[in-house]
Amino acid sequence: MYIVTNRTVDESKHSENEAFGSKPIEGPNELRLAEATRRGNRWHINILPDQITPTMAKSVDLNPDNTYPASAYVARKLIEKSGHGASAQKSGRNLLLFVHGYNNDMTDVLDRVEKLEKNFDIEVIVFSWPANGGGLHGVLSYKSDKRDALASVGAFNRVLEKLEALVIEFHAQYVAELQVRAETRYADNAAAWDRYFAKEVQKRCPFTVNLMLHSMGNYLYKHLLGSSVYSGDRLLFDNVVMVAADTNNENHAEWVDRIPYRNRLYITINENDGALKASRLKMGEQQKARLGHYLRRLDSRVATYMDFTSQPHVGDSHAYFEDKPLNNKKVLEFFRVALNGQVAEKPTRYDPSRNVHRL
Repeated sequence: MYIVTNRTVDESKHSENEAFGSKPIEGPNELRLAEATRRGNRWHINILPDQITPTMAKSVDLNPDNTYPASAYVARKLIEKSGHGASAQKSGRNLLLFVHGYNNDMTDVLDRVEKLEKNFDIEVIVFSWPANGGGLHGVLSYKSDKRDALASVGAFNRVLEKLEALVIEFHAQYVAELQVRAETRYADNAAAWDRYFAKEVQKRCPFTVNLMLHSMGNYLYKHLLGSSVYSGDRLLFDNVVMVAADTNNENHAEWVDRIPYRNRLYITINENDGALKASRLKMGEQQKARLGHYLRRLDSRVATYMDFTSQPHVGDSHAYFEDKPLNNKKVLEFFRVALNGQVAEKPTRYDPSRNVHRL
């Protein structure tokens, strides 16, 4: 799996909690990329160099005599995993950008991403921001992570810029493959070549690109949307899935309605979410109701609200996309469909009095 981060890194270390630090990189929104592989019960981390080596370039069919950033290497690797490129996997997978929440060290992050990939048959690239609470606990940890989230806004914007370049690379690869197919079928018939190419290139991309924000990851995205560095014209994602959002429910439509997406914007809610109930008490005085556990004022014009409250196996879970909650087939199916970029609310019951879909 691949990690993009604004955490400090140590290229000489290969365990997740030594290779990645708990503080932001010094400098204006600098990012680093890394590969993580499971070796038995441990993770092996390879911090990628800013400029990849000739051997790395050759391994992804780039000219080893030229210089390329690490993002070019990751882009080619992800293209292969989506089922395209010279070394394409036979069974391509959709791509998910995952932004984690509060109080996550790198072991937590990598274990969670591994579950997402296995449970929902997707390829995940994670943006990991410094969310360890600086070694603190409770209220101080929560406040520290909120400060680090705000400090990571610019870095997250750069992640979206890089992902935009990746999507462009995906599209270019798809177009190149179509051209080869058209040439193979209609080399001697220019009119048929044009008709075939025009028809195929206008079809939806053969994979989807989606965004999942968990807990305080939604707080980070909210502040990016309101920042001066954000360019709101990036239509990158088929689905945006806001899970257990640790942001104010009050006036959320003002920023949620600015989120660009192609297919669906989902906001999931569990009124019994224990972590969000606790977060209301972590600022020294009670915070306002959190978006991810409040079934009132669901007034976004574009979001599809999904209620997980009282579903079997969900209980007070804050991460009901993994572990025990997935014993509930309705929960499993929702996330499988939503995180693969499809319409996930069709089997649910819509409650117009609350503007929410119930599983």
